[in-house]
Formats: sequence, structure tokens, C-alpha cells
Amino acid sequence: MPQNDDRALSDFDAATAVRRAEGGALLADLHPEWEVGGGILNGGYLLSVAGRAAVLESPHEHPVAMSASYLRAAAAGPATLTVTPGPAGRTLAHSLVVLSDAAGPVITVQATTATLGDGDVEYSVPMPEVPSPDECLDFAANPDLATVPMHRPGLTCHIQSRLDPATATWTRGRPSDEPVLRSWVRLADGRPADPLALLTFADVLPPTSFATGRMGWAPTVQLQVLVRALPAPGWCLVEARATEIADGWSDEDYRVWDSTGRLVAQSRQLARTARR
Repeated sequence: MPQNDDRALSDFDAATAVRRAEGGALLADLHPEWEVGGGILNGGYLLSVAGRAAVLESPHEHPVAMSASYLRAAAAGPATLTVTPGPAGRTLAHSLVVLSDAAGPVITVQATTATLGDGDVEYSVPMPEVPSPDECLDFAANPDLATVPMHRPGLTCHIQSRLDPATATWTRGRPSDEPVLRSWVRLADGRPADPLALLTFADVLPPTSFATGRMGWAPTVQLQVLVRALPAPGWCLVEARATEIADGWSDEDYRVWDSTGRLVAQSRQLARTARR
């Protein structure tokens, strides 16, 4: 997948661009604007950068399964990506991707690439009934949410979010008993989502512990993303749900539907819980 000059790229493409240096090394520039608070780069964004490197070194054009282990928070600035090819066949290829910044490795990713099509759906979990984006809460446009952790310039400038009011009572000081969040999302510059963008969408919401009133950074330890289909243009609906929050750890299950109601991505992650 060739990379063009950043001036010809969308905001997302420029931020996740991977280029080949002299000698064959793969390089990226991690953009500080894709942080989630306190200079911490979003884990889904980092996975999109790694996914682009995996695709660049693959005969197939889409990341379909990514399993990432996060070693530490990444620093904005230059990064290197090492792709070690694994078994490959006619329909898919495997590789190991290591993304490193100046201090060393940040994430390691087991990547599977393939070419997605428009196959028939035999069964799929239906999309929840949620008000339209215009009827949902614009997270970035509400100044009274400025004290909410992670509500600051950064990821919210690049991805538009419209929170489902039913799972957003925590934004008004009324925590829920259930750690569930739902939101419509899309890239802010109007670029249609694709499998690489879905990798970011699969980690785009605040931690599910926010729904129950536990605020703060919840660092991702392990993130697995499955890309199931090419998304249709328009808003995607993202649902994040935790099964258990206990002993300083939390899990999160994501489902992502496109504007037609097609399930296009799933993810599961293990994270540390935010301190109270």
C-alpha cells in the first residue's frame, strides 16, 4: 500500500502514515494530537499505525485480526516498525509487528491480513436501538464536561463522538450500575472509515469504568481486534461493555456496527482500572 505525501492525505492517513526509509526500515511519526489526556497516545491509534505496517509488508490489503500487547505508554515523535513475516497463504498472511519509539519497544502485535469482500451474513448480533447522532450527546461540544478526564483537545478533535444518552448519565454526575458505553463515531475530517480506521474505533471510547463513576486513565495491557467487513460510509455505532472490574483490572468487549447495521469489527481488551 503506497504512502503519498502527507499534504495529499486525510488527517487520519497522515497521522498513521508509514514510510520506507533507505535500507528498507519502516518509519512513522506518532502525532501528539491523537492523545487521550496527559500526552498519552490512544492505544487504538497505535494499533492502526502497526496495522498499516503489517499491510505494507503483506500481499493482502486489510488487517483482519490484530492481537497487541502494550508494554508502556508511547511518546509522540519518530517511531520505527519492524515486521517479521510469518506463514502466508492464498487468502491470508501472518506477521509479527513491533512498534518502538526512542526509548524502545512500545507494542508487539500478532497481525493477520487478508482481503475482505462483501460476503453474505448468515447470523449477526443486531445493532442496539440508539437515537440518531443528532439526538445524542456531542462529547466534545459540551463545555460543562471539561472537567471529565480525557475530555480535552486530542482524540476528540479527530474523531467525532455522539454518546447514547442512555449510557451517558455519568457525564451529568449520575453513574450507572452497569459498565456499558455506546456512541456514534466517525472521523472528523469526513474520511470514510476503512479497516485501518476500525482498529482505532475498537478502542475509541472512554474506559467503561467511567459509566460507573470511576474516572481516570485506564491503560490498555492487551487488545485483540477482529475486522469483520468493509464498513459502509457514515457514522459507526460503537458499544463497549465490561464483564468484570475487580482487583485493579478490567476487561472490555467492543462491537462496532456501520451505518447499515452491519457488524464490522469486534475487540476485547484487558486494562488496568483507573484509580479513584
